[in-house]
This record gives sequence, structure tokens and C-alpha cells, in this order.
Amino acid sequence: MLLLREENFPANRQEHHAQEKTMTIDLTTLKAAAVVDARGSACPGPLMEAKKAIGRVKVGEVLEVLSNDSGTKNDMPLWAMKVGHEFLGSVAAEGYDRIFVRRKK
Repeated sequence: MLLLREENFPANRQEHHAQEKTMTIDLTTLKAAAVVDARGSACPGPLMEAKKAIGRVKVGEVLEVLSNDSGTKNDMPLWAMKVGHEFLGSVAAEGYDRIFVRRKK
């Protein structure tokens, strides 16, 4: 499971603490709007497939990437942050990883 934090900053700037809202997402049961099967593809193949596929999901929806390339788990969060999407996490499956990214723009 992945624990996400969303900070809500108060309108009154004199307040010293941000209010915190915590939400838990169970990635094992998350239903993605699109799934990219990049198993068997070496780096940078899975990332290239994700870049193409993110345009097929609506803003707010989730893209799932299946990959057995070990570098993909490191590349996906960096790419998501760089382009403004939300990396939700990954789940190990039998011989591959399920990687989740929410389209933010």
C-alpha cells in the first residue's frame, strides 16, 4: 500500500502549520484507465511506451505500466515528477512490476 499526503495550506498566512490530509490507495486493486504491457522491453522501452500511452488517458485517470526491466521502477517516478504527473507507486507481481502513474495535466 502507498500512503499519500496532500497538504492544504491555510489562506491565512499567519498560521504556522499546514493542515494534513492522509489518503491510502491499495495499488493491488486499483483499476487503471489504460495498461501498457512493456514486459520484455529493455530500457528505455517501457518509459517510451508510457510517454505515448499517457496521452490516451484523461486527466485524473491512472496509467498502469507492466515491466520486467529493473530500471523502470527508478525511471518512472523521475519522469512523472519532471512532466507534472503523479507517481502512485509500484507493486511486485510474478516476474514483473506493476507501475502506476496518475495523469495530472
